[in-house]
Amino acid sequence: MLKSFPSPTPEHWRELARKALKDRPLEGLVHLDLDGLAVRPLYAAATGASSLSAPRASDADGRAWDLRAMVEGDQAAEVNATVLAELQGGAASVVLKGAVLADSAPLARALEGVALELAPVGLDAGLDGPDAANALAVAAKGAPRAQLMFHLDPVSAFAATGASPRAMDAHLTLAANTAARHAGAYPDAAFFLASGRVVHEAGGSIGQELGFACANAMALLRAAEQAGLSRERAVAGLILGVAVDQAWLDGIAKIRALRLMWATIARALAVEAPARIEVRSSRRMLTARDPWSNPLRLTAAGFAGAVGGADAVVLDGFTRARGLPDAFALRQARNAQLVLMEEAHLGRVDDPAAGSWFLDHRTRELAEAGWREFQMIEAEGGLVEALRHDLIQPRVARARAQAEAALAEGTAQVVGVTRFVDPAPRVTATTPATESAIAGGGDACRPLTPHRLAAGLEEVA
Repeated sequence: MLKSFPSPTPEHWRELARKALKDRPLEGLVHLDLDGLAVRPLYAAATGASSLSAPRASDADGRAWDLRAMVEGDQAAEVNATVLAELQGGAASVVLKGAVLADSAPLARALEGVALELAPVGLDAGLDGPDAANALAVAAKGAPRAQLMFHLDPVSAFAATGASPRAMDAHLTLAANTAARHAGAYPDAAFFLASGRVVHEAGGSIGQELGFACANAMALLRAAEQAGLSRERAVAGLILGVAVDQAWLDGIAKIRALRLMWATIARALAVEAPARIEVRSSRRMLTARDPWSNPLRLTAAGFAGAVGGADAVVLDGFTRARGLPDAFALRQARNAQLVLMEEAHLGRVDDPAAGSWFLDHRTRELAEAGWREFQMIEAEGGLVEALRHDLIQPRVARARAQAEAALAEGTAQVVGVTRFVDPAPRVTATTPATESAIAGGGDACRPLTPHRLAAGLEEVA
């Protein structure tokens, strides 16, 4: 009979670590993240394991998560061709962005050949979300089982641009009234996207992003209740959104932390509803001068979404930092998820991170950091008031400054930009991306402007 291996002790680990460090202090292995949380080299079992509060609900085509494609464009025929190619190529749903959302006629043309009962269609229309939702409702022709996702998220659009044509309270009311108007005709529709991604893209920390997402959810739910939607229907129509980047361990913990936070909110609302989470790949992590390392970053982000338990995962094309991706870049983004899903079988376990001492600790700590930010925003009068009075923006700016300092000092790296730089990167095909201008005059705040971390360094190179 084989003798059992001796159980290692922390003292034994410290002894070996000192040898490896050549007597340099062990404290050098501990670092602080942008939330000021200590990330340690060794963890013990967590007290009260932070597993998912409930399995993810997605079951698109029998899959563990919804492979969701982002299709951006202004010409209905071109968008339609891309949508059909994405769905035929393995995507289960799409999110549309661009001028095709301006009216029901171009939107209906863009969706020709799409069975809305089988392939969910979402919108990314910013402050024009209610008009786009109305157009989608018309294009769906009253089909009661149409899988519509209006993705109404006016506060994120306001935060990103710093302007709106009317008071933000009116935007929230309009979004909620739009949801209430279509709730009867489309019982399976999702109305709201309570996203925190605007904080991530502006350089914020994970805790700040989680707190923003939860405060966004509360702003939308309050408006929905005032519009006459029942609390149960409003919650059922809510999707939470965060970004995932190349730091896949933190991405896993972030998604799990958001589920824990939502479970607490749902209990307070006396509603039994598991979190529905859509993650999108980070744009702040992408490189533009040499985009050929981006597929690895995007795959790591997709891995985080899958293992973290996201219900839907959206990956950008690897050239998105330069402009709208071509068919090859879109296919690569789609196939990265298909390999993770069909070949790596990442969805076979509901919460594969459960039991990892590091991830259980990290999940709990990020949930607590996010909850502190959420409570702070609520104490500041809610999300809109906190943005108007410039209370969130300085916190995000400090986190971004820390991240930029780490790159400048060399304690953080961007492959292809700060290390392993290709002197003559290959050219990639893109189409310039255009963003609709936001009319001001109604409300204003200092914007949480999206910023790629490598942008300034690429200009120097």
